[in-house]
Amino acid sequence: MTQLYWCAPFLYLHGDPPKKPLVPSGPKIQSNEQKNVVQVRTFQDLLKDEYDEDLFEYYSTSQLVLASLDGSVENFGPPAVYTSLDPSPDQKYLLISSIHRPYSFIVPCGRFPKKVDLWTADGKFVRELCDLPLAENIPIAFNSVRKGMRSINWRADKPSTLYWVETQDGGDAKVEVSPRDIVYTQPADPLDGEQVETLHQLDLRYGGISWCDDSLALVYESWYKTRRTRTWVISPGLKDASPRILFDRSSEDVYSDPGSPMMRRTPAGTYIIAKMNKEKDSGTYVLLNGRGATPAGNIPFLDLFDIITGSKERIWESDKEKYYETVVALMSDQAEGDLYIDQLKILTSKESKTENTQYYLQSWPDKKACQITDFPHPYPQLASLQKEMIRYQRKDGVQLTATLYLPPGYDPSKDGPLPCLFWSYPGEFKSKEAAGQVRGSPNEFSGIGSTSPLLWLARRFAILSGPTIPIIGEGDKEANDSYVEQLVGSAEAAVEEVVQRGVAHPNKIAVGGHSYGAFMTANLLAHAPHLFCCGIARSGAYNRTLTPFGFQNEERTLWEAANTYVEMSPFMSANKIMKPILIIHGEEDDNSGTLTMQSDRFFSALKGHGALCRLVVLPFESHGYAARESIMHVLWETDRWLEKHCVNSSDVVADLDACKDVKDSEIKKAIPASGGGGAEQDGVASEGLHVIQRSSLW
Repeated sequence: MTQLYWCAPFLYLHGDPPKKPLVPSGPKIQSNEQKNVVQVRTFQDLLKDEYDEDLFEYYSTSQLVLASLDGSVENFGPPAVYTSLDPSPDQKYLLISSIHRPYSFIVPCGRFPKKVDLWTADGKFVRELCDLPLAENIPIAFNSVRKGMRSINWRADKPSTLYWVETQDGGDAKVEVSPRDIVYTQPADPLDGEQVETLHQLDLRYGGISWCDDSLALVYESWYKTRRTRTWVISPGLKDASPRILFDRSSEDVYSDPGSPMMRRTPAGTYIIAKMNKEKDSGTYVLLNGRGATPAGNIPFLDLFDIITGSKERIWESDKEKYYETVVALMSDQAEGDLYIDQLKILTSKESKTENTQYYLQSWPDKKACQITDFPHPYPQLASLQKEMIRYQRKDGVQLTATLYLPPGYDPSKDGPLPCLFWSYPGEFKSKEAAGQVRGSPNEFSGIGSTSPLLWLARRFAILSGPTIPIIGEGDKEANDSYVEQLVGSAEAAVEEVVQRGVAHPNKIAVGGHSYGAFMTANLLAHAPHLFCCGIARSGAYNRTLTPFGFQNEERTLWEAANTYVEMSPFMSANKIMKPILIIHGEEDDNSGTLTMQSDRFFSALKGHGALCRLVVLPFESHGYAARESIMHVLWETDRWLEKHCVNSSDVVADLDACKDVKDSEIKKAIPASGGGGAEQDGVASEGLHVIQRSSLW
């Protein structure tokens, strides 16, 4: 009889939701009389009072149910705020996580007290693994973690063996200690008194394990401050085998990325490293699937890698001339038995600049590819768009990259320069060499999302997509201490390149971005007004004093780096913004740091200095925009702004020429609102459950 586990909402079982009191029961009180150091980032959608706590508990409480396909149902355990239920590979045990009171008003639910229990599959309690206290004091430094057991999981290669990690530095990344993390393992139900076993010790922060069998597993660790990442080879079932480092490299150095091991499905439905065999060869081989970053762009590959000797053989590689191909999955992973290289079968994807992604089955030994999809072009009107990955140099010698898109049929010698939309997002690096490496491929299909800047190819714009804007802090230097200087230098180099090519009109270049890209946009209009005619800033944060305990990749607090916080904030330079700026924000933005209030206050500051600006707040929208009405309105607002202030504004040329003659320190007066702004319109270490998806915002 097949059984299913079901998490039934408990609200159906215990009456109406709590009613909000007509008057408060008393003042809202938060206290730190113990003088604890509690630094938290600007989390959104937190509980605010006792009523919120009751409401959260009411809607989050559920009852686990054991249901059979014959229709019988049986309650399983007590009602609780369950967050996960994970059966063991042999289906004999359940790993059940829940959260409980006391809740918090300053951190999200992922940091509430957490209880992890072990149950049998038929509903019998085995033991409590941990009951972690409220975690309000996790340090803000990157790589800081919660104290106690974390990352509790089942070994994918065993029937019912648990493993987890415990920090040795109190969770504080600033504490120097060795080891920093320890990985432990133990059978689910240690009937014979098996003790907790130390599996591996790490000096960096634990980053996960890829399991294979008792003779092979890969353990990952990394450290953000130095960008160091290491991969260890361990033999979990061999007591005498010493761990050894397989890879030790910089996470920023994409050229040295060896790839990731291909995984195979087991009869239990878990995934383990696919260990490969070669005829008449007793070596231990795995398949490494890599992006293949090179100075010419990404050329994905599949290597047959000898774990023992470190030697490798490239058995598959993407086309380099016209197409971009990737290995999607291993298809020859039989439920049982060894895998042989001459019986290998993989699923690959293939695309080009103008041809939609298609999927193929490729089989060894002849490597014959069989196409299994025939997806049509999603937007045939732009099928013949022109795409080029361009390289250019910043004044300090850093190599930069961008993707230049031109409309179908465009000829610069006949049609002349076009209006241009510059759309980007800055990134932080520790070295100039890594910052200058090429990421991406010139042969990738040009996917166009619902609010993508590429839509304006249909309006005869040149699009400079993703020009790299590296903010570099080498050695002990902090990258953001020279943020404005490096930002402007990167933008100047990009603008100079497209103007020099004759594809962009120097007086008709608009700048835009989403989130940290919106922050970039506002800063460029404040500090490089001679480069751009207008800006579009979506869902950004503009006043860093409102995110005092760090933001983006900044670890220092406002009090540790006050000058940097102020100088980076375009809010503090609102009096310098002389170009039209369109500000768009979701009314319910839940992304840490980008409160909707940021756009409200930035708009007020701009308006107070007579800047030509417009604020659009989208009802019910979060950090990204989902509703059809919202998306269509964002497109309309953006198109209107670009047509008015980039393509057709009579003031554009005069305003740009004026800015070129004015030094940054002399910019005091904003463009008068009579330039035509139209009517004002008033209205994202992980915590808890979350979903990471490929952004449609680019």
